[in-house]
Amino acid sequence: MTTAAAPTDGRTFRRYDAGLGDGPYADRCRTDQYDAVVAGGGPAGAAAALTLARAGRTVLLADAGSGPPKTGESLVPAARLLLHDLGVDIRSLDADHRPCRATLSAWGSPHLHRTDFITDPYGHGWHLDRPAFDRLLRAAVRAHRAEVAERATVTHPAPHHGGGWQVTVCADGTARPVRCRWLVDATGRRAALATRCGARRHRYDRLVAVHLRLTAGPADTEGASLVESAPDGWWYTAPHNPAHRLVTYFTDTDLAPPGLGHTRTYLDRLAATRHTARLAIGRSPLAGTAPRRSAAHTARLEPLAGEGWIAAGDAAIAFDPLSSQGILTALYSGLCAGQAIDARLRGEADALDGYAERLGETFDAYRYGHRQIHIGEERWRSRPFWQRRRSPEGPGLLAHRGANDLPR
Repeated sequence: MTTAAAPTDGRTFRRYDAGLGDGPYADRCRTDQYDAVVAGGGPAGAAAALTLARAGRTVLLADAGSGPPKTGESLVPAARLLLHDLGVDIRSLDADHRPCRATLSAWGSPHLHRTDFITDPYGHGWHLDRPAFDRLLRAAVRAHRAEVAERATVTHPAPHHGGGWQVTVCADGTARPVRCRWLVDATGRRAALATRCGARRHRYDRLVAVHLRLTAGPADTEGASLVESAPDGWWYTAPHNPAHRLVTYFTDTDLAPPGLGHTRTYLDRLAATRHTARLAIGRSPLAGTAPRRSAAHTARLEPLAGEGWIAAGDAAIAFDPLSSQGILTALYSGLCAGQAIDARLRGEADALDGYAERLGETFDAYRYGHRQIHIGEERWRSRPFWQRRRSPEGPGLLAHRGANDLPR
């Protein structure tokens, strides 16, 4: 889950040269051998597949169509650069997604601060209809003659005696054996393939998101998102597609009050806020809905890549949604992963080291900014949620046994 309403612009990425051409491609028939199989059809997986396909590589993108609920996600204005470099027509975003024209934050003060995107050199952002956004990216992958398998999972990775990998692609009740030279793990925080290749997930906190969808109202036409800090976490609300309002409470799993998954308890906690509650007045939960949890913790994979495999998106590095960088980082890491594989296939031995360095710099910049943002809230500095995030090293790595209560 990602938001674009943090008290920061989230633009920590430098400009880069994609270095990829759009030359002619011969028609490709369905095959059982690929240069790369990409597991995960979200922004990271689609960006990796699109980058490789544009470089002339044979690619299979397998989209499971499952995972945590995709709600409340936004795209910051700086993403225009990445989408342009991926060859994605951004004009469709304005047609299919709500513009995000401003962010509101009550952070470090009870007073509301407004930041308008009219001053941003890249224009406004978007409140995403996430399924529609993912379909847009997968359509771009298909347009470059890569194969996309819907409702498909990649399982049982095993080294092939002839080099590369043998995997099983399961879709619609059938299992298809496939060979590939490279695997891209874009399966999200669980990093399903990378962990089977020996990588280890390091978790830095216990942050969880508990969100509830409310009926639409007049304030939703403004197109602004809001962040409000609280004694044991923080709140986020924004208009959402299709037309309704999303409200999300972020806290640590051990600090969440009992019964937070029940609508009445959730609404009572919401009513104690100053600004978020105001935007919820006169609304009721959408019919048939209740508060739902999803993981929101900071995490990092070690290593990020190995011989014949690479991780991208949340499988590689996962950020606190307060950073506003979730989908931006997914697109960036997917593009960089595709470039690294293409470089290795062209014989560049140090391509994986370069990929790890780029994502390492991104993660270090995020950790620094994450701490600075939380230091800015002084009102509850003695509360556990805020103490954990104020130390020079941030919340720090969780011991394996201490991370058992984290949602996956």
